[in-house]
Amino acid sequence: MSVDPDTVRDAVERTYARTRGDSNAARLAGYTDAQLGAVPDGVPASFFGCGNPLAYAAVKPGETVLDLGSGAGLDLILAAQTVGPSGRVIGVDMTDAMIERARANVARAGLGNVEVRTGLIEALPVDTASVDWVISNCVISLSPEKARVFREIARVLRPGGQMLISDIVVDDRLAWVLRRLVRIAPSIAMAQTEAAYFDAMRDAGLADAAVVDRLVYEPDDLIGLFADDATREAAAACPVHALAERARRTAAARGAIKLAARAASGHVWSSKFRARR
Repeated sequence: MSVDPDTVRDAVERTYARTRGDSNAARLAGYTDAQLGAVPDGVPASFFGCGNPLAYAAVKPGETVLDLGSGAGLDLILAAQTVGPSGRVIGVDMTDAMIERARANVARAGLGNVEVRTGLIEALPVDTASVDWVISNCVISLSPEKARVFREIARVLRPGGQMLISDIVVDDRLAWVLRRLVRIAPSIAMAQTEAAYFDAMRDAGLADAAVVDRLVYEPDDLIGLFADDATREAAAACPVHALAERARRTAAARGAIKLAARAASGHVWSSKFRARR
């Protein structure tokens, strides 16, 4: 089933404009207490990610880091602290509410080496061959045009530059279901398999692609993931088709989410992908 990219982007933007994050999710994703304590109060509570890309990205002082879908700015701030005053950090996001929040959080952190730009990750407002690192945290999975995203990553990286992204992926069992569903919970609606990511990276000209870490979600973790963007309609289209029909007939939204989480456990996880230009 084909999906209109603009329809998906509109759904994602509406969801993330109105939804609050979760500081506990940041700890589950691998952020240390030291990292969370190094950012202004309230920033971890706006976290929507599924990993800590900076834990595996060997970012050095003086480098330029680009964050795709920079959200409220947690990774922007941590990256800026790592690259130092001689380095530079650029965030790109399409959601006005998140851009405003990120700029405010960066200002509260007192950082002068961060710029947040409005734009799509499929058409980055960033110069060619201008960054050393591209990071992203649970954002590319939301894109309906992932091949375009990876081509843009390859374009903006300098020769030898590297990519480290954390993202939601699914196995073949869930992938075929998700391809049949449109306008469901955006956090997993557009998720693909690891193999699809490797194909897109290779086709974009990125080399040495590998998964450096995985976090397989348990049912309780998935309840939080699904509930981030849950409405009664979204829950009725939960990511296991047979359970969706049952949810429509017998369950309220929270009950449907629990059913979906139990069925999806072991078939949805967060992967950290690394590649280089």
